[in-house]
Amino acid sequence: RMDLCTMIKGVSFLLETGLGTLGNFLILLAYAYIVFREHKLSPVDMIFCHLAFANMMVLLTRGVPQTMTVFGLCNLLNDVECKIVIYTYRIVRALSVCITCLLSMFQAITVAPVTSTWASIKMKAPNNIIPSFLALWLINMAVCIAAPFSSKAPRNGTVPEYTLNLGFCHVDFKDQVSYVINGIAVTMRDCIFVILMVVASCYILLLLHRHSQKVKSIRSSDRNQKTTAETRAAKIVIMLVLLYVVFFGIDNIIWIAMLTIAKVSPVIADMRVFFSSCYAALSPFLIISSNKKIKAVLRCNSQQREPRDQATDISYVT
Repeated sequence: RMDLCTMIKGVSFLLETGLGTLGNFLILLAYAYIVFREHKLSPVDMIFCHLAFANMMVLLTRGVPQTMTVFGLCNLLNDVECKIVIYTYRIVRALSVCITCLLSMFQAITVAPVTSTWASIKMKAPNNIIPSFLALWLINMAVCIAAPFSSKAPRNGTVPEYTLNLGFCHVDFKDQVSYVINGIAVTMRDCIFVILMVVASCYILLLLHRHSQKVKSIRSSDRNQKTTAETRAAKIVIMLVLLYVVFFGIDNIIWIAMLTIAKVSPVIADMRVFFSSCYAALSPFLIISSNKKIKAVLRCNSQQREPRDQATDISYVT
Protein backbone atom coordinates (compact mmCIF):
# COMPACT_ATOMS: atom_id res chain seq x y z
CA ARG A 1 0.00 0.00 0.00
CA MET A 2 1.35 3.43 -0.99
CA ASP A 3 1.81 5.90 1.86
CA LEU A 4 0.94 9.58 1.67
CA CYS A 5 4.55 10.76 1.29
CA THR A 6 5.17 8.43 -1.66
CA MET A 7 1.88 9.48 -3.26
CA ILE A 8 2.76 13.18 -2.99
CA LYS A 9 6.22 12.53 -4.41
CA GLY A 10 4.80 10.45 -7.27
CA VAL A 11 2.14 13.01 -8.18
CA SER A 12 4.76 15.80 -8.07
CA PHE A 13 7.01 13.95 -10.50
CA LEU A 14 4.04 13.06 -12.69
CA LEU A 15 2.84 16.66 -12.94
CA GLU A 16 6.33 18.02 -13.49
CA THR A 17 7.15 15.47 -16.19
CA GLY A 18 3.74 15.49 -17.88
CA LEU A 19 3.23 19.26 -18.01
CA GLY A 20 6.87 19.97 -18.86
CA THR A 21 6.91 17.46 -21.70
CA LEU A 22 3.64 18.88 -23.03
CA GLY A 23 4.96 22.45 -22.90
CA ASN A 24 8.17 21.63 -24.73
CA PHE A 25 6.28 19.54 -27.29
CA LEU A 26 3.93 22.48 -28.00
CA ILE A 27 6.95 24.70 -28.69
CA LEU A 28 8.39 22.14 -31.10
CA LEU A 29 4.98 21.74 -32.75
CA ALA A 30 4.59 25.51 -33.13
CA TYR A 31 8.01 25.88 -34.71
CA ALA A 32 7.34 22.93 -37.03
CA TYR A 33 4.23 24.78 -38.22
CA ILE A 34 6.22 27.99 -38.69
CA VAL A 35 8.83 26.12 -40.75
CA PHE A 36 6.06 24.54 -42.84
CA ARG A 37 4.46 27.94 -43.42
CA GLU A 38 7.51 30.19 -43.77
CA HIS A 39 10.20 27.61 -44.69
CA LYS A 40 12.67 29.13 -42.23
CA LEU A 41 13.35 30.02 -38.61
CA SER A 42 15.16 33.03 -37.23
CA PRO A 43 18.42 32.29 -35.36
CA VAL A 44 16.84 32.84 -31.94
CA ASP A 45 13.83 30.72 -32.88
CA MET A 46 16.27 27.92 -33.74
CA ILE A 47 17.85 28.30 -30.30
CA PHE A 48 14.44 28.22 -28.58
CA CYS A 49 13.50 25.15 -30.63
CA HIS A 50 16.72 23.35 -29.71
CA LEU A 51 16.32 24.32 -26.06
CA ALA A 52 12.79 22.88 -26.04
CA PHE A 53 14.06 19.62 -27.54
CA ALA A 54 16.87 19.33 -24.96
CA ASN A 55 14.50 20.08 -22.08
CA MET A 56 11.92 17.59 -23.32
CA MET A 57 14.60 14.90 -23.52
CA VAL A 58 15.71 15.76 -19.96
CA LEU A 59 12.18 15.05 -18.75
CA LEU A 60 11.77 11.89 -20.82
CA THR A 61 15.09 10.34 -19.80
CA ARG A 62 14.93 11.28 -16.13
CA GLY A 63 11.44 12.30 -15.15
CA VAL A 64 9.58 9.38 -16.76
CA PRO A 65 11.63 6.53 -15.23
CA GLN A 66 11.84 8.38 -11.91
CA THR A 67 8.04 8.75 -11.81
CA MET A 68 7.52 5.08 -12.64
CA THR A 69 10.00 4.07 -9.94
CA VAL A 70 8.28 6.21 -7.31
CA PHE A 71 4.99 4.49 -8.09
CA GLY A 72 6.61 1.14 -7.38
CA LEU A 73 7.46 -0.16 -10.85
CA CYS A 74 10.70 -2.13 -10.42
CA ASN A 75 13.24 -3.57 -12.84
CA LEU A 76 12.38 -1.02 -15.50
CA LEU A 77 15.75 -1.12 -17.27
CA ASN A 78 18.51 -3.63 -17.80
CA ASP A 79 22.21 -2.74 -17.79
CA VAL A 80 22.36 -1.69 -21.46
CA GLU A 81 19.19 0.39 -21.21
CA CYS A 82 20.52 2.07 -18.06
CA LYS A 83 23.71 3.02 -19.85
CA ILE A 84 21.77 4.49 -22.78
CA VAL A 85 19.32 6.42 -20.58
CA ILE A 86 21.99 7.82 -18.24
CA TYR A 87 24.30 8.76 -21.12
CA THR A 88 21.47 10.47 -23.01
CA TYR A 89 20.35 12.29 -19.87
CA ARG A 90 23.85 13.57 -19.13
CA ILE A 91 24.16 14.90 -22.68
CA VAL A 92 20.78 16.65 -22.87
CA ARG A 93 21.13 18.07 -19.36
CA ALA A 94 24.46 19.57 -20.36
CA LEU A 95 22.92 20.83 -23.60
CA SER A 96 20.16 22.57 -21.64
CA VAL A 97 22.62 24.80 -19.79
CA CYS A 98 24.83 25.25 -22.88
CA ILE A 99 21.94 26.32 -25.11
CA THR A 100 20.57 28.69 -22.45
CA CYS A 101 24.05 30.21 -22.31
CA LEU A 102 24.15 30.42 -26.12
CA LEU A 103 20.74 32.12 -26.08
CA SER A 104 21.82 34.77 -23.58
CA MET A 105 25.07 35.48 -25.42
CA PHE A 106 23.32 35.71 -28.80
CA GLN A 107 20.72 38.07 -27.38
CA ALA A 108 23.49 40.21 -25.88
CA ILE A 109 25.04 40.45 -29.35
CA THR A 110 21.64 41.27 -30.86
CA VAL A 111 20.91 44.22 -28.56
CA ALA A 112 24.51 45.50 -28.48
CA PRO A 113 25.11 48.89 -30.08
CA VAL A 114 26.34 48.87 -33.67
CA THR A 115 30.02 49.72 -33.39
CA SER A 116 32.96 48.67 -35.55
CA THR A 117 33.67 45.71 -33.27
CA TRP A 118 30.08 44.56 -32.73
CA ALA A 119 29.09 45.04 -36.38
CA SER A 120 31.37 42.20 -37.50
CA ILE A 121 30.17 39.92 -34.69
CA LYS A 122 26.52 40.75 -35.42
CA MET A 123 26.99 39.72 -39.05
CA LYS A 124 28.75 36.44 -38.24
CA ALA A 125 26.65 35.30 -35.26
CA PRO A 126 23.47 34.18 -37.14
CA ASN A 127 25.49 32.02 -39.54
CA ASN A 128 27.24 30.26 -36.64
CA ILE A 129 24.13 29.03 -34.83
CA ILE A 130 23.94 25.60 -36.49
CA PRO A 131 27.73 25.01 -36.22
CA SER A 132 27.40 25.96 -32.53
CA PHE A 133 24.71 23.31 -32.05
CA LEU A 134 26.91 20.70 -33.70
CA ALA A 135 29.92 21.69 -31.60
CA LEU A 136 27.92 21.55 -28.35
CA TRP A 137 26.57 18.10 -29.21
CA LEU A 138 30.02 16.72 -30.02
CA ILE A 139 31.67 18.29 -26.97
CA ASN A 140 29.04 17.03 -24.54
CA MET A 141 28.97 13.57 -26.09
CA ALA A 142 32.73 13.40 -25.52
CA VAL A 143 32.63 14.87 -22.00
CA CYS A 144 29.85 12.50 -20.88
CA ILE A 145 31.39 9.39 -22.41
CA ALA A 146 32.36 7.98 -18.99
CA ALA A 147 28.74 7.93 -17.76
CA PRO A 148 27.74 4.58 -19.36
CA PHE A 149 30.69 2.74 -17.79
CA SER A 150 29.50 3.48 -14.24
CA SER A 151 25.78 2.95 -14.90
CA LYS A 152 23.97 -0.34 -14.29
CA ALA A 153 20.59 -1.72 -13.38
CA PRO A 154 19.84 -1.98 -9.64
CA ARG A 155 20.92 -5.22 -7.95
CA ASN A 156 19.17 -6.97 -5.10
CA GLY A 157 20.94 -6.63 -1.78
CA THR A 158 23.08 -3.92 -0.22
CA VAL A 159 23.82 -0.82 -2.29
CA PRO A 160 27.62 -0.34 -2.56
CA GLU A 161 29.28 2.72 -1.09
CA TYR A 162 29.63 5.81 -3.28
CA THR A 163 26.66 4.88 -5.41
CA LEU A 164 24.08 7.30 -6.76
CA ASN A 165 20.88 5.34 -6.26
CA LEU A 166 18.45 6.73 -8.82
CA GLY A 167 15.93 4.00 -8.16
CA PHE A 168 15.68 2.83 -11.76
CA CYS A 169 19.49 2.77 -12.19
CA HIS A 170 22.64 2.86 -10.08
CA VAL A 171 25.68 4.96 -10.89
CA ASP A 172 28.63 3.31 -9.13
CA PHE A 173 31.99 4.87 -8.36
CA LYS A 174 35.09 2.94 -7.32
CA ASP A 175 35.97 5.11 -4.36
CA GLN A 176 35.36 8.45 -2.70
CA VAL A 177 37.98 10.20 -4.84
CA SER A 178 36.30 9.30 -8.14
CA TYR A 179 32.91 10.07 -6.60
CA VAL A 180 33.96 13.56 -5.51
CA ILE A 181 35.96 14.31 -8.68
CA ASN A 182 32.95 13.44 -10.84
CA GLY A 183 30.72 15.74 -8.80
CA ILE A 184 33.20 18.62 -8.90
CA ALA A 185 33.80 18.21 -12.64
CA VAL A 186 30.08 18.32 -13.46
CA THR A 187 29.50 21.30 -11.17
CA MET A 188 32.48 23.25 -12.52
CA ARG A 189 31.41 22.61 -16.12
CA ASP A 190 27.94 23.95 -15.38
CA CYS A 191 29.35 26.88 -13.41
CA ILE A 192 31.38 28.05 -16.40
CA PHE A 193 28.26 28.29 -18.57
CA VAL A 194 26.22 29.81 -15.74
CA ILE A 195 28.85 32.52 -15.24
CA LEU A 196 28.86 33.26 -18.99
CA MET A 197 25.06 33.53 -19.12
CA VAL A 198 24.97 35.73 -16.03
CA VAL A 199 27.60 38.06 -17.49
CA ALA A 200 25.69 38.23 -20.77
CA SER A 201 22.44 38.92 -18.89
CA CYS A 202 24.05 41.68 -16.84
CA TYR A 203 25.30 43.24 -20.08
CA ILE A 204 21.77 43.03 -21.53
CA LEU A 205 20.37 44.69 -18.39
CA LEU A 206 22.93 47.48 -18.72
CA LEU A 207 21.97 48.05 -22.36
CA LEU A 208 18.26 47.98 -21.51
CA HIS A 209 18.83 50.58 -18.81
CA ARG A 210 20.67 52.83 -21.26
CA HIS A 211 17.98 52.23 -23.84
CA SER A 212 15.22 53.22 -21.42
CA GLN A 213 16.96 56.54 -20.86
CA LYS A 214 17.06 57.28 -24.58
CA VAL A 215 13.79 55.81 -25.79
CA LYS A 216 11.75 58.71 -24.42
CA SER A 217 13.29 61.02 -26.98
CA ILE A 218 12.69 58.65 -29.90
CA ARG A 219 9.55 59.51 -31.88
CA SER A 220 9.84 57.17 -34.86
CA SER A 221 7.11 54.53 -34.57
CA ASP A 222 9.01 51.97 -36.69
CA ARG A 223 12.13 52.37 -34.60
CA ASN A 224 10.09 52.15 -31.42
CA GLN A 225 8.44 48.91 -32.55
CA LYS A 226 11.81 47.34 -33.37
CA THR A 227 13.46 48.35 -30.12
CA THR A 228 10.39 47.36 -28.10
CA ALA A 229 10.44 43.89 -29.68
CA GLU A 230 14.15 43.55 -28.98
CA THR A 231 13.55 44.68 -25.40
CA ARG A 232 10.80 42.09 -24.91
CA ALA A 233 13.04 39.36 -26.32
CA ALA A 234 15.91 40.42 -24.07
CA LYS A 235 13.66 40.33 -21.01
CA ILE A 236 12.55 36.76 -21.86
CA VAL A 237 16.19 35.68 -22.02
CA ILE A 238 16.95 37.32 -18.67
CA MET A 239 13.96 35.58 -17.09
CA LEU A 240 15.08 32.22 -18.48
CA VAL A 241 18.59 32.77 -17.14
CA LEU A 242 17.21 33.77 -13.72
CA LEU A 243 15.00 30.67 -13.71
CA TYR A 244 17.96 28.44 -14.54
CA VAL A 245 20.26 30.04 -11.96
CA VAL A 246 17.68 29.58 -9.17
CA PHE A 247 17.18 25.88 -9.82
CA PHE A 248 20.87 25.40 -10.62
CA GLY A 249 21.66 26.78 -7.16
CA ILE A 250 19.17 24.48 -5.41
CA ASP A 251 20.37 21.50 -7.47
CA ASN A 252 24.01 22.06 -6.59
CA ILE A 253 23.37 22.71 -2.89
CA ILE A 254 21.80 19.25 -2.75
CA TRP A 255 24.61 17.83 -4.92
CA ILE A 256 27.31 19.20 -2.60
CA ALA A 257 25.46 17.64 0.34
CA MET A 258 25.37 14.34 -1.55
CA LEU A 259 29.14 14.47 -2.05
CA THR A 260 29.63 14.30 1.71
CA ILE A 261 27.50 11.15 2.08
CA ALA A 262 28.80 7.71 1.22
CA LYS A 263 25.37 6.12 0.77
CA VAL A 264 22.97 8.63 -0.69
CA SER A 265 19.36 8.16 0.33
CA PRO A 266 16.85 7.76 -2.52
CA VAL A 267 14.84 10.60 -0.93
CA ILE A 268 17.75 13.02 -1.36
CA ALA A 269 18.35 11.78 -4.90
CA ASP A 270 14.64 12.28 -5.67
CA MET A 271 14.77 15.86 -4.36
CA ARG A 272 17.73 16.63 -6.57
CA VAL A 273 16.06 15.10 -9.63
CA PHE A 274 12.89 17.11 -9.00
CA PHE A 275 14.66 20.46 -8.65
CA SER A 276 17.13 19.77 -11.46
CA SER A 277 14.16 19.07 -13.75
CA CYS A 278 12.18 22.18 -12.74
CA TYR A 279 13.91 24.36 -15.34
CA ALA A 280 13.10 21.88 -18.11
CA ALA A 281 9.47 21.76 -16.94
CA LEU A 282 8.83 25.47 -16.32
CA SER A 283 10.88 27.18 -19.06
CA PRO A 284 8.55 26.20 -21.94
CA PHE A 285 5.60 27.95 -20.30
CA LEU A 286 7.68 31.09 -19.85
CA ILE A 287 8.64 30.94 -23.53
CA ILE A 288 5.06 30.26 -24.69
CA SER A 289 3.58 33.06 -22.57
CA SER A 290 6.15 35.58 -23.82
CA ASN A 291 6.65 34.65 -27.48
CA LYS A 292 4.10 36.18 -29.83
CA LYS A 293 4.95 33.83 -32.69
CA ILE A 294 4.26 30.71 -30.65
CA LYS A 295 1.12 32.16 -29.07
CA ALA A 296 -0.20 33.13 -32.51
CA VAL A 297 0.40 29.62 -33.88
CA LEU A 298 -1.15 27.88 -30.88
CA ARG A 299 -4.13 30.23 -30.94
CA CYS A 300 -4.55 29.63 -34.65
CA ASN A 301 -4.53 25.86 -34.25
CA SER A 302 -6.81 25.89 -31.21
CA GLN A 303 -9.41 28.03 -32.96
CA GLN A 304 -8.74 26.39 -36.35
CA ARG A 305 -8.80 29.78 -38.00
CA GLU A 306 -6.53 32.82 -38.07
CA PRO A 307 -6.66 35.71 -40.55
CA ARG A 308 -3.71 35.50 -42.91
CA ASP A 309 -2.92 39.20 -42.75
CA GLN A 310 -2.83 39.08 -38.95
CA ALA A 311 -0.45 36.11 -39.00
CA THR A 312 1.94 37.78 -41.43
CA ASP A 313 1.79 41.05 -39.56
CA ILE A 314 3.28 39.55 -36.44
CA SER A 315 7.00 40.20 -36.44
CA TYR A 316 8.53 39.30 -33.11
CA VAL A 317 12.25 39.83 -32.93
CA THR A 318 13.29 37.05 -30.62
